[in-house]
Order: sequence, then C-alpha cells, then structure tokens
Amino acid sequence: MELYQLRYFLAVAETGNFTKAAARAFVSQPSLSQQILNLEEEFGQKLFHRMGRKAVLTEAGLKLLESSRRILSDVDHTLQELKETGLGPKVTVGAIPTVAPFFFPAVMAHCRANEIPLVIQTHEDFRRPLAEAVLDGHLDWALISLPFNEPRLHFEKLYSEPLWVAMSANHRLAKAEHLTFESLRDENFILMGEASTLTLQIQRFCGDHDFEPRIAHRCGQLSTAKTLTAMGLGITVLPKSARSATDPEGLIFRKFSGPVQPARDIALVRHRRRHIGRGAQLFAEVARTVVGPIAGLSSPPQLKASASS
Repeated sequence: MELYQLRYFLAVAETGNFTKAAARAFVSQPSLSQQILNLEEEFGQKLFHRMGRKAVLTEAGLKLLESSRRILSDVDHTLQELKETGLGPKVTVGAIPTVAPFFFPAVMAHCRANEIPLVIQTHEDFRRPLAEAVLDGHLDWALISLPFNEPRLHFEKLYSEPLWVAMSANHRLAKAEHLTFESLRDENFILMGEASTLTLQIQRFCGDHDFEPRIAHRCGQLSTAKTLTAMGLGITVLPKSARSATDPEGLIFRKFSGPVQPARDIALVRHRRRHIGRGAQLFAEVARTVVGPIAGLSSPPQLKASASS
C-alpha cells in the first residue's frame, strides 16, 4: 500500500465519483481506477460500490476512510514540521464567531509579548463545520461551545462565562431592578444566524421560560448585532467577553438577576487519535495560559470592557 493510493482512495470517498476524484488528484481516471483496484486486491475486499457514476463506500471502505485520513494527516503534518524547522512551529485553529474576535487577538498578543515563535492560522466558522474540519485533518484545534456529542473528538473545557443582556441605554429595561429571561418575553431579539450555537442556546433558555423569542434581525457578525442593538432595534444576549472598548455608543450590558446565571462553556477540541505536533502543543499551552488567570470568566486578558453592567 502506497500513500498516493490512499490519497486516491480518499479523493473518491470524498467526491463520490471517480472522474471528479481523478481531476482532484491530477491523474487520469484509468490510472486512479487501477490504483483503487490494486488496493482492493491487496485488502481482499471491495472498497466501493460502483453505482453508475456514483461511488459509495462499502463497509470495508468506511473502515479504511478514517484510518487513511489519520495516516495522511500525520504524514502531512510531519512534512510541514520538517519544512518549518527554524521558522517556528505552525498550528491551524478554528473558533466559533462569538469566540474568535476576542480569543484569537488575546492569544496572538500573548505570543508577541512573550516572544513565542508560533505561526497561527485561524479560521472562523460555526460549530459543526469546525468539528468536521478537525475530523478531516484541516484544523489542529477548534474552540467550540458545549455540549457537543462526537466520540472521535477529545474535549478540554477551557472556560465558562456568563451570558448578559445587551440593549440600548434608552431601553425600558436599562434600569430595571430585576432582569430575567421572563422579562424578555415581549422584546424583539437580534440574534446570530440559525447555525449559531449561541442562538440555539438563547432559544433554549427562552423555551425553558415558555416562550419563543421574537426574532427581528439575524446577523452574521457580532459587530452588526451590537450596532442594531445600540440603535434600539431590539435586544440581544451575548457572552460577557463580547464587551469591547470599541462597542457602539449607547450599548450597555446588564446581568441577569437570580442565583443561577445563564452561562456557556467553551472547549478546546482536537481529533482523539491524531498526532499532536509541536505547534498544536504550544497553542494549547498558550490558550490555557490566556484563560488561566481569569477567575469565573474567562474573558481573555488584554481586552478592556468599557460598557456598564
């Protein structure tokens, strides 16, 4: 079995088509098909069901799929580390949109201040695509919210942080003595997209209080949600770390009342069976250092929170 054969196999598995796989691998289709046949002969089992133009993995193919991804990922990372000798270790990290704008700058500022020669490539996306990118070997780490059920991933809880209500300073609830999810029943909500885990969590909290949030605006970025909220077009619920010195004028944050505060957990996740390179190890150490000194939250250091609470 050769590495290039595994790459051909993976191309067919991911495209579901021999023609597309050959184009992706920059080889002719007959050559690719022959190598797949050679693999099947070596294993003594069919790896694909040939269904016209469609190639579907057999049970044996499914077993080979994860192993081939892991093998090729380890090889690629080893080669990358060898190429980077003397240039500093490299790591690829993803984070959900409500973490990336705050966590990544804090990590990079820490590396710069402490002269840590870590090359960090970042990617911002929603939770499910990030998890799939980790499983596929495209990311070393991802920062996502919990809970998340995926046995192939290793989870390390990094921090917890409370969720606060953000609103215009002129909002009727801005000076309310008590603020609960129940008090938000009649409000217009400004939320992130449907795939946002924060949005799903807010909807779950509202459901626990027997109402469904009335969504007036959906936003792709936190900055848009903050701007619309500051204009008085609705309220939103954000993690405490979302407060920033650059928030729009008139945007305030309020804590929820009561002994139990709505909160979320953020975890650092990696592939359970994947080799951890020098860059990935170093990033994890820096990530723990960045959040370690913060008690309770959790908001990354070096970031000032100017909005009133």
